[in-house]
Amino acid sequence: ICPKGTNGTIADQPDFDAGSDAEALYNAMKGFGSDKEAILDLITSRSNAQRQEIRAAYKSQYGKDLIDDLKYELTGKFERLIVGLMRPPAYHDAKEIKDAIKGAGTDEKCLIEILTSRTNEQIHNLVAAYKDAYGRDLEEDVIGDTSGHFKKMLIVLLQGTREEDDVVSEDLVEQDAQDLYDAGEAQWGTDEAKFIMLLGNRSVTHLQLVFDEYQKIAESSIEDSIKSELSGDFERLMLAVVQCIRSKPMYFAKRLYKSMKGLGTADNTLIRIMVSRSEIDMLDIRECFRLRYEKSLYNMIQDDTSGEYKRTLLNLCGGDDDIAGEFFPEAAQIAYKMWEISAMTKVQLRGTVRPYQNFDPASDAQALRKAMKGFGTDEDTIIDIVTHRSNAQRQEIRQTFKSLLGRELMADLKSELSKNLERLILGLMMTPAEFDAKMMKKAMEGAGTDEHSLIEILVTRSNQEIQEMCSAYQNAYKKSLEDAIASDTSGKFKRILISLAQGAREEGPVDMARALEDAQVSVLADACNADSDDMEDKFMSILCTRSFPHLRKVFQEFVRCSNKDFEQIIKKEMSGDFKNAMFAIVRSVKNQPSYFADRLYKAMKGLGTDDRALIRIMVSRSEIDLFNIRKEFKETHDATLHEFIQGDTSGDYRKTLLIICGGED
Repeated sequence: ICPKGTNGTIADQPDFDAGSDAEALYNAMKGFGSDKEAILDLITSRSNAQRQEIRAAYKSQYGKDLIDDLKYELTGKFERLIVGLMRPPAYHDAKEIKDAIKGAGTDEKCLIEILTSRTNEQIHNLVAAYKDAYGRDLEEDVIGDTSGHFKKMLIVLLQGTREEDDVVSEDLVEQDAQDLYDAGEAQWGTDEAKFIMLLGNRSVTHLQLVFDEYQKIAESSIEDSIKSELSGDFERLMLAVVQCIRSKPMYFAKRLYKSMKGLGTADNTLIRIMVSRSEIDMLDIRECFRLRYEKSLYNMIQDDTSGEYKRTLLNLCGGDDDIAGEFFPEAAQIAYKMWEISAMTKVQLRGTVRPYQNFDPASDAQALRKAMKGFGTDEDTIIDIVTHRSNAQRQEIRQTFKSLLGRELMADLKSELSKNLERLILGLMMTPAEFDAKMMKKAMEGAGTDEHSLIEILVTRSNQEIQEMCSAYQNAYKKSLEDAIASDTSGKFKRILISLAQGAREEGPVDMARALEDAQVSVLADACNADSDDMEDKFMSILCTRSFPHLRKVFQEFVRCSNKDFEQIIKKEMSGDFKNAMFAIVRSVKNQPSYFADRLYKAMKGLGTDDRALIRIMVSRSEIDLFNIRKEFKETHDATLHEFIQGDTSGDYRKTLLIICGGED
């Protein structure tokens, strides 16, 4: 790995002459209109230190401030970017923070990003630059603008007193991990101070060891504990601290991705990161970006921006990373670590719908009948009862409704409700197996097949859930699910679905020797570029039959043997529905709640909502892991699931979804 700090894309220009650069810039801005290409090419090919010399030369040659002239000549995002490059790093940070806390709302994400990712020296310079530029005390301004634990942690970070990297106290590692565990998982809500003290002051190397130790004690990662115990800005801040300790380049890669994906671009974030990391670790960031998103940063910027603004950003980005290549050592280590964490973690899955304490099926049945009797329907009562009972309790209500009233509750609900609300309430009233069977049927009926639904259901259900779904399918439609799949799909994709529909995935602990063997078979299949049929068969037999814990180990060893990530091979070598199915398996093995969060995001972003997918996931995960899905959603998309549903649906349908969602995060 290259020495730290030399992994930037911008370095000193060898034959540098500040005077002639100043003149070139002056000429580029002279007269009518400015030569923007000349300006951006010159500024992005000099280091920040050289730009400061150019600024000084400009002032002594022309008696004007270069930044003022650039502001006058340029506009919009391009101006913000060029001016950002012209400021000394500490002053650029100071300006960003000033912008983040002035005016009505505070841009907490900007504060978090700067204060968690800067070194002690950078923090000290920032505080001094802030004082110099605005004549104010940064700490006082932050105190005036934030509150609670969030404020306390920011103040700790502002001290710039984190122990330097070579400070690791072996005996303290276990102690710190135990303290964090006692302050958190063991008894929450009491000791945030312990978290603040340890995460704010210990050295990076020390904390990396503490996190590994924590994982052993808690059987879950420090990130998972933070997600389940904290909320709001404090949660966001602590996660950012942990991510920066684990890997700053990966933290920035995630921030960059969030700034460009979805609708609209968060240009301020994009500019701030590209400017501030261009001389530090942009190469590492590019590498982490490719590892995590299977797309190069260069391509993403290219697709997402335009004009001179785009050209400047691409110059700062440097090159386009060929997607097919292997990892830099650092990225391979991160990939390995990601699989290792995923292999060690026992995530506590939490649903959002729980059994109702004072449950009385008879009075629920009566109340439902009353809500539907006569003219008009009392939707509120129906929604309230159905969403606040567990599925098992709803089955009792169905039974009681029949024995007390001699009526079919499902038929009554169907005739009283309509559209999405009807689909959602009926979905909640069915048993999970009936619901899954119905969703499979819907995905295959009519003209087109909804392959994504078939994949999602078959990949994410346990053996028992699949077997129960198969018998519910046979019951309801007098045909086996396997025959239905066989007549509705074809080729390799059909084979994968039928294999998954057997519900015969292995269970039990990991067999290390076999995991290594599977990894090597995969590496070989990839390396010999075995005719792709043979490779796909090998991958398929491993991915469809091995247990999830076993596959985690296989993917981890695969990185070690090949320096590539399994997801990349699938993206590059496979295509169509077969690829989507393989990809869904790898994503589920890596982090199933995150896979669902992604599916929910896709169901709601862009034009129109895929209500069937939204209903399917909200109903089927509500008692299993919807809480975890919500947390993953927030982390990946910088917005909460609650906000998305709120903005994307309406009326009683929205109301019901929000109750199931179970919180605003």
